[in-house]
Amino acid sequence: MPMMPGTILRLLTGLAVAVLLLVAAPAAHAQLDQVVTPNSPSAKEEVELYQQLQGKVQGYVSIPDGKLATLVQPQGRDWREFRNYYGRIISGVAMGGMLLGLAAFYMFRGKIRIVAGRAGRTVTRFMPIDRFAHWLTASSFIVLALSGLILAFGRPLLIPLIGHEAFTVLATYGKFSHNFLSFPFVLGILMMLVLWIKDNIPEKADLTWIKQGGGFLNNGMHPEAGRFNAGQKMIFWTIVLGGLAMAVSGYMLMFPFYLTGVGGMQISHIVHWLGTAVLMAVIFGHIYIGTIGMEGAFDAMGNGEVDLNWAREHHAGWLKTQGISTDTRDGPSKVPMHRDPHSPGMPAE
Repeated sequence: MPMMPGTILRLLTGLAVAVLLLVAAPAAHAQLDQVVTPNSPSAKEEVELYQQLQGKVQGYVSIPDGKLATLVQPQGRDWREFRNYYGRIISGVAMGGMLLGLAAFYMFRGKIRIVAGRAGRTVTRFMPIDRFAHWLTASSFIVLALSGLILAFGRPLLIPLIGHEAFTVLATYGKFSHNFLSFPFVLGILMMLVLWIKDNIPEKADLTWIKQGGGFLNNGMHPEAGRFNAGQKMIFWTIVLGGLAMAVSGYMLMFPFYLTGVGGMQISHIVHWLGTAVLMAVIFGHIYIGTIGMEGAFDAMGNGEVDLNWAREHHAGWLKTQGISTDTRDGPSKVPMHRDPHSPGMPAE
């Protein structure tokens, strides 16, 4: 039975398509398997798209989302390089350098002791609301710092150790905790700002404290300071201002494109990254002094009470405002007992 012309045409067409696919398949497969080499286009002058645009990277769209008019954003290359290389180096040097410096200082100076010994009586230094604000901020920051480190350094450091699946779970929960715990962190910072700002205003005595190095390099020669010394004031303002900068830049990343475009998002990310590195380095020093670095310092935030001689040696100016003798030779008996037992500075039995 002779074949119809239409049938012959369909067979020829199908054969032509098959031949075309066989010829194109190797080239398509080669492109899929293509890897980046030193000869691959890397500079914008080498990419044909950039050459055709001749520097014009902004187009026009009729839809409400105007940011989609950006065809190419060359600054993204610089941001990616910072994200994957320079940011990790800078933050690693800042945090690692601080830890090494503290270790060296501990080996040189050792634990800063109460020279006169413990008096056996304490002075109320922080009220419960003060300690609540401190520990709310501190506990939130610890989780934020750990989750942030996972997101920043996890791919090169953790994936080789725990694998992709475990890292995915860890990073996912880290991202959720990082986002939600930012709110109590900001609340704690605002509480500390309200509670302690009046005692953290710089004054002339702070210059003397700085010139003498806070008394950290000698034994027993601590310059007189008020409720907070110059070092504590610097930590306070670093945490408050740095924490608020982290909050603003972080919320811009959490809620993208509400206030800025792609360029602003990249700047926010860089600010968030570098600010966090500085903040963590400062916090390392704060934790060191409050734990192994100084005898009696942890008690201030542990239970709110500090030893009387510790307060005399480190915050004599503050004790004077409380009407308490600052001479360690007077002993605990030279302390007025008529004060309101609920007011800060009241000596306790």
